[in-house]
Amino acid sequence: MGTVETTETKEEVVKKETKATPKKKPAAPVKKEKATALLNVEKKDVVTQFGKNAEDTGSAAVQIALITKRINHLTEHLKTHKQDKHSRRGLMKLVGQRRGLLNYLEKTDLELFRKIKKDLDIR
Repeated sequence: MGTVETTETKEEVVKKETKATPKKKPAAPVKKEKATALLNVEKKDVVTQFGKNAEDTGSAAVQIALITKRINHLTEHLKTHKQDKHSRRGLMKLVGQRRGLLNYLEKTDLELFRKIKKDLDIR
């Protein structure tokens, strides 16, 4: 009594295996919440409030206001994610950047410096 050998090639075996396994449907895309970057609408609101005109994004006052919004957002994030060291480092960099801009503004325009600190509730 002999054994019967099959003469299937590797390609045929692979085809049979792929036909037997059902294909999975791709997962639905997950909607992410608002990231750390500010939305364009929020940016425009800050620029119109603190800028000289609607396109004044480079002045120190506007930059300080935008950085402050990002700092506040990161602070809220870190309240729930206490072990997030990478975000904490980013927060420290933003605080330092804002401090430098505040120092510059204090030297150049003391009245605006005091107004910005009061409006943004910065210590």
